[in-house]
Amino acid sequence: MSTEYVEDNKNPDKSTTVGSITKKILSDDSSTNSVDDYVAKFLDMSNEARENDNKEKNMPLKECLRTFPKAVMWSIILSTAIVMEGYDTNLLNSLFGFPAFNKKFGHFDERLDRYIIEARWQTGLNMAYNCGCVVGLTIAGFFADIFGYRKTLMTALATSVGLIFLQFFSPNKEVLLLAYVLLGINWGSYQTLTVTYASEVAPTTLRVYLTTYVNVCWVFGQLISSGVIKGVSSINDNPNSYRIPFAVQWVWPIPLFIGVYLAPESPWFLVKRGRNQDAKNSLKRLLSENPNLPDKDALAQAMLTKIQMTVQEEDSDDQGSFRECFRGTNFRRTRVAAMAWMLQSITGSCLIGYSTIFYQQAGLAVSMSFNFSIIQYCLGIIGTVGSWFLAQRVGRFKIYFYGLCAMFVILIIVGGLGVSNSNGAKWGIGTLLLIFNFVYDLTIGPMAYCIVAEIPSSKLRTKTVMLSRNLYNVANIIVGIVTPYMLSPTAWNWRAKTGFFWAGFALLGCVWVWFELPETKDRTYAELDVLFQDGVKARDFKHTEVEVFDAGKLMEKFGENGIKHFVEHVDNKDDNNEIFEKA
Repeated sequence: MSTEYVEDNKNPDKSTTVGSITKKILSDDSSTNSVDDYVAKFLDMSNEARENDNKEKNMPLKECLRTFPKAVMWSIILSTAIVMEGYDTNLLNSLFGFPAFNKKFGHFDERLDRYIIEARWQTGLNMAYNCGCVVGLTIAGFFADIFGYRKTLMTALATSVGLIFLQFFSPNKEVLLLAYVLLGINWGSYQTLTVTYASEVAPTTLRVYLTTYVNVCWVFGQLISSGVIKGVSSINDNPNSYRIPFAVQWVWPIPLFIGVYLAPESPWFLVKRGRNQDAKNSLKRLLSENPNLPDKDALAQAMLTKIQMTVQEEDSDDQGSFRECFRGTNFRRTRVAAMAWMLQSITGSCLIGYSTIFYQQAGLAVSMSFNFSIIQYCLGIIGTVGSWFLAQRVGRFKIYFYGLCAMFVILIIVGGLGVSNSNGAKWGIGTLLLIFNFVYDLTIGPMAYCIVAEIPSSKLRTKTVMLSRNLYNVANIIVGIVTPYMLSPTAWNWRAKTGFFWAGFALLGCVWVWFELPETKDRTYAELDVLFQDGVKARDFKHTEVEVFDAGKLMEKFGENGIKHFVEHVDNKDDNNEIFEKA
């Protein structure tokens, strides 16, 4: 193939290398559209995309907030759906200690002289939620790519209202199990849609804040749940008192449904579906005019061009199928995202909920130990907010890696204290688990949401998030089964020595993070695409210089049909099918 050098009109000192394939563009209609016109237009578009990408990357936080306040607002509204999941998942374990709940769904144990729910049913109800999440994540992954995030999430919110009725009026534990499976499907869809939406409406500077806000919502839901349980504990002699925490869940779906209905759809989704004008309108709804942005229409057009060019470049490599998640560079991206989330589950986070048990064993009153659980969730929120300040100064890798190292040290100390049965050791274990909770929510807890949303290609983002979260849920199922055996005095009786076991996984996680987890701070999606395509080592991501939207390379990659189709659709007219056809 011969090579030509074409002068860049916006950068006259620079020549762009283009292949001979450009000579063929529209050769059948050269009288009205010359090759030079198409090349010049494509050069202008690539320059516009590059300039917008660079401006977004270097935009200061304050300017970003002035320009994208609506993006922040809509992202917060959608992410708040996660509060429902955090609330419900924490609620069930709290209800196992609730007399009215145990009397309704359990049986009387003469030896203990009280009503209890069998351990196998406690495990079954917890696993029902996780199994439902696996199904929900899979379903949401399919439907979000077809119908969009808004419609999929609105459907989940609407059905949640009815499923809460099933939970509220459950006559027996079998129906309650079914309710948790079905609600788990909805919670699973929230996990996929909220973090993906946040990552696609947020500019580079705000991505870390809006994606990690999902973790705040999760912890906030747990905090509300603990507060509600504490509030109704004073009337637990009422046989229907356990229904009140279930009823509180009806507060969320309707206002969230209205908020999601009013929110703009992700412009990335709209571009992938060929709805270009809708994508531009969506971008304009995310922007606010200010002294630095007198004309948001021009910025919306520049952002649209960048999204279109990024999507077409990815489209020339794959078709966006699940199979592509396990091929080539996409498999590396899937692996990184999945491991970043799974490490949350297998590095000791399961012990966080047991800190109050150690306080009770040390002689603390049950009511006071319950107050400590509320303190625990408050520390979680403080930790996540603290991660925002850390993220301004250091990257995702450092926060995640050193957080995992700190968790390893704490788990080793917890395991060491578990050798002793003294009250002092039990107080120390409980306190260390509170510190562990703070470190977790300062580091790997929120950072995993950011990493998982940033790592995938835009074409496979929803599918990669779904696969990653499913691996997390499968790990949770396994951890949820083995942890009670580790801690129970009638089973393995490891007690706090369980810390040694999870410390081993934390150490292995540190090794994996060092070699596999790349630094994504201050990297746009276009830059990440290039870094992964070039096979850059994880530790070199931070310092490697990247040139994005290189017109010459893009022309060779798209082929004549791709260039022709792309240039012709710069006017934002919608396609009936996908915006880009394979070259």
